[in-house]
Amino acid sequence: MWTALALWLINVGGLIAYLWIASRAIAGGQPWLPWALGLPVLYFGIVLALCLLYFAIAWLFRARRPHDVRIGIRATLRLIWREYMALVGAAPRMMLYGALVRDPAPARVDVPIILLHGVLCNAGVWVRMCRALTRRGVSGLYSLSYGPPLASIDDFADQLAQKIDRVRAETGAATVMIVAHSMGGLVVRAYIRRHGSGKLARVLTIGSPHHGSMHAWLMLGTSLGQLRPGNAWLASLNRERVDAALRFVSLWSWHDSMVAPQTSAELPGAVDVAMIGIGHNALLGEPEVFDRTFAEISDARAESRRAG
Repeated sequence: MWTALALWLINVGGLIAYLWIASRAIAGGQPWLPWALGLPVLYFGIVLALCLLYFAIAWLFRARRPHDVRIGIRATLRLIWREYMALVGAAPRMMLYGALVRDPAPARVDVPIILLHGVLCNAGVWVRMCRALTRRGVSGLYSLSYGPPLASIDDFADQLAQKIDRVRAETGAATVMIVAHSMGGLVVRAYIRRHGSGKLARVLTIGSPHHGSMHAWLMLGTSLGQLRPGNAWLASLNRERVDAALRFVSLWSWHDSMVAPQTSAELPGAVDVAMIGIGHNALLGEPEVFDRTFAEISDARAESRRAG
């Protein structure tokens, strides 16, 4: 709710201001066509500036890459383009998240899936993933939009605890699987520290900065402070070892545009799955990521059936 409300206020407010300025200029004799073309140019230009800023920070504080994961100019341009297009669609998806990403009606599911978004986002980021998984026959997809966005990650972990209990009650499941993007990976780890891992069948994090990201210095707020490398909260969290009985998978990209250094996504005790040439937000629209997510869900449900 918080992120969607902020985006509606920013976008609608900006549109009203732009139309007011344009109407006055046109009434003063200026041609209308440049103003009509200027509106989309302004939106796409702002997104492009943000995208390039994120890539610049990611490059300045990049992890040292092995020779076999380096990419050329053509692949770099493709990387930037796909990330840019992911960002272009991000605001509409998050503004309309309530209509685009809905929890299913209560029904029996062996291992329901709970999707966790990253910082300053909401469940709208999962639109493409939900569609891809639904096409493959995956049911029992739930999501959590926690907030307010700048609160403590520990608060989000408690909200996740309530969501897990509610989903288990609605589905009759003993355990749930968590699929988390970006900061969502830290939310589930904070949940495990506070509530244990007994209600979790499996965890998959996607592009999660388990050791922080330099991008967190771009804004203020408690959750952003907890994402900065070397802070006390993160250091305390990383003293907690991954439960050996819990399958924990960290999927990440050597060319992540919003996790720097990119190897921050490596987590001792987890199964690390490193990809090449994919940006941070583009990870949630990447067919290879869909494939891995579907495989982990299928394995988790097969294990549940065997155990049953």
